[in-house]
Amino acid sequence: MNKKHDEFHRIDMASGWETPPGYPSGIEQKILSGSLDEAAKRGSRTRLLRFAAGVFTTAPFVHEYWEEVYLVSGDLTVGNDKHGRGGVTFEPNTYACRPPGAPHGPFRSDTGCMLLEIHYFDPA
Repeated sequence: MNKKHDEFHRIDMASGWETPPGYPSGIEQKILSGSLDEAAKRGSRTRLLRFAAGVFTTAPFVHEYWEEVYLVSGDLTVGNDKHGRGGVTFEPNTYACRPPGAPHGPFRSDTGCMLLEIHYFDPA
């Protein structure tokens, strides 16, 4: 496990945000703990992912790690088209758990949202 023991502490919500590779501007992540080595299929990370209002992705995502997602605040639409139209909208306190290789998305948020995500590979 590549995560350190880390007791309760205040998270700096004003800095440390970055746009993940392959994501459009307006979607940012803040890594809370751990890291993933996708090439070696090892590791685990916990991150916050936030969407600015009106931002959307245009194609489904597929990756080789498990992903658990909890919608903390705002709205998240799943399954929009490449123009950001359509899909099913979810509100806070909804959850998804996706196995490796499962297509998901595209995604849109009309008002902006905050997600808590946990990513990990199956133990060898």
